[in-house]
Amino acid sequence: MALSALLAGCGSESSNVAARQIAEVPCPYNWDNLIWDGGRPVYYENDELRSQWGVDVSEHQREVDWNAVAGAGAQFAFVRIGNRGATEGKLGVDEYFLANALGAQAAGIPVSAYFFSQSIDEEEAREEAAFAIEQLREAEHEGVSFHMVAYDHEPVDIDGARANDLPPEQFSANARAFCERIAKAGFSPMIYGNQQDLLRLSVEERAEYPLWLAEYGIDDPTVTFNFAIWQYTNKGTVPGISTDADLNIWFQTS
Repeated sequence: MALSALLAGCGSESSNVAARQIAEVPCPYNWDNLIWDGGRPVYYENDELRSQWGVDVSEHQREVDWNAVAGAGAQFAFVRIGNRGATEGKLGVDEYFLANALGAQAAGIPVSAYFFSQSIDEEEAREEAAFAIEQLREAEHEGVSFHMVAYDHEPVDIDGARANDLPPEQFSANARAFCERIAKAGFSPMIYGNQQDLLRLSVEERAEYPLWLAEYGIDDPTVTFNFAIWQYTNKGTVPGISTDADLNIWFQTS
């Protein structure tokens, strides 16, 4: 199955007006069709496989043996581009971003990326997007192709965290500003979060951009709105990754 078959709902500035008229898109999946096979979820429709399995990593995983990850069956990977500091707001590149992007691609694993935001307003979100694009272009120059670029803005358990208490309207506006800038640069944006994070978005953002849901310790997701990827654990074990790993299932939309 081509990874492109899994991509839907990518936002762009030109589509904003139409998207604003879209109602909440309900979750389309029948969880009776979700099967756990060897500890990994697999989704079928009419006996046809409709999902892929993958990982996401950052510098916290240190050096990754991407050939081993590919051998373990990974069909996609998200690598962290970088982040904004939670207290001082400084932008930084993930120490292993380029190595992970190059390594995954060389191992034959389709590559996507994400940026860990701590933006407090749209200006900072656009600044983060521009910073992310700069790193993505450098990786492209080295031969990497990116399928999706995800925006990850979540609370952090750090004293003095500057972006933990954004009102939903600002949280949503920041996500939109980041995604629009990413789309304008020619990349396909996505938004990551747990159920609480994603419900802080407006209905328009949830309808316009593919969502990447984090929800752990359950047999199937509990959200009622549409999403593309389910990060089902942050305590996974994968050959080639020496630490706990985030594991994901990417659903094919009908």
